[in-house]
Amino acid sequence: MITLGEYIIEKQHDFPEASGELTGLLGAIRLASKIVNREINKAGIANIIGATGIENIQGETQQKLDLYANDKFKQALEARGEVCGIASEEEDDFVSFDSERGMNSKYVVLMDPLDGSTNIDVNVSVGTIFSIYRRISPVGTPVILEDFLQPGVKQVAAGYVIYGSSTMLVYTTGNGVHGFTCDPSLGVFYLSHENMQQPKSGKCYSINEGNYLKFPLGVKKYIKYCQEIVPEDNRPYTSRYIGSLVADFHRNLLKGGIFMYPSTAQAPEGKLRLLYECNPIAFLAEQSGGIASTGTQRIMEIDPTALHQRVPFMCGSADMVKTAEQMIADNPE
Repeated sequence: MITLGEYIIEKQHDFPEASGELTGLLGAIRLASKIVNREINKAGIANIIGATGIENIQGETQQKLDLYANDKFKQALEARGEVCGIASEEEDDFVSFDSERGMNSKYVVLMDPLDGSTNIDVNVSVGTIFSIYRRISPVGTPVILEDFLQPGVKQVAAGYVIYGSSTMLVYTTGNGVHGFTCDPSLGVFYLSHENMQQPKSGKCYSINEGNYLKFPLGVKKYIKYCQEIVPEDNRPYTSRYIGSLVADFHRNLLKGGIFMYPSTAQAPEGKLRLLYECNPIAFLAEQSGGIASTGTQRIMEIDPTALHQRVPFMCGSADMVKTAEQMIADNPE
């Protein structure tokens, strides 16, 4: 069996300009994910479930494990010295690593340390999402905001860790999507899903239908399309919504399907964050043969204007996303 470390080293020739730095960076993410996975598995008896009573800059109540995961990933990335700064859902602003080694690093990392963290209390799958860019500011200087405000097409690598019935790390460097499953007895990630390909169509749609009345007309039309009885077209589709982006996307990546978090009357810009949720998932979707869109625009072509910018989001099997996009185009508000 091939380990994650062996596989990354084997693929280093795809990035000769990285000189092993990208390998070290992914190694730091691997280490932090194992630490977070350990704590998630014993969260109920370690008194680290539930809310902290503190809100982040986006007005969302932080969970205890949100802050724990954020600290562990930040510490691991800073210790390796391959990163000049990070941006996180749990940080108001970006964090600059101003040691000599940090400032001489080429990469920045954006992350959602624990996506779907409220699901921890009820023992449902959660995940970590990460996105890696090459800095645009001069090497040897402190990182700046513009290093993080880059469109998704500039990503060097992206991925997620899903903490579920098994723990998997899935990543892409622009050469396919590869999944590694953790052997809990050894704490080692082994290659289990090489060159993952999302089916062109699927049988399930993932959306919070409780917000149906607030959705744009085109999204409502698509939901009704999914529910129509058309056996020759494999409809109706099944509704499957976990409420954790990583878990919903992971299922659709393996089995086919569409995930949607559109704009609503109360949130016209959507809810999900472009830089550390939508862009990395979009990179993975496209590398596995899927599509990621706002409904009207390719996610990875959006020029970011703010660190915590939100956008409407849909991604998944190519045929399903194209149909949803067409219904949105045909039913303008």
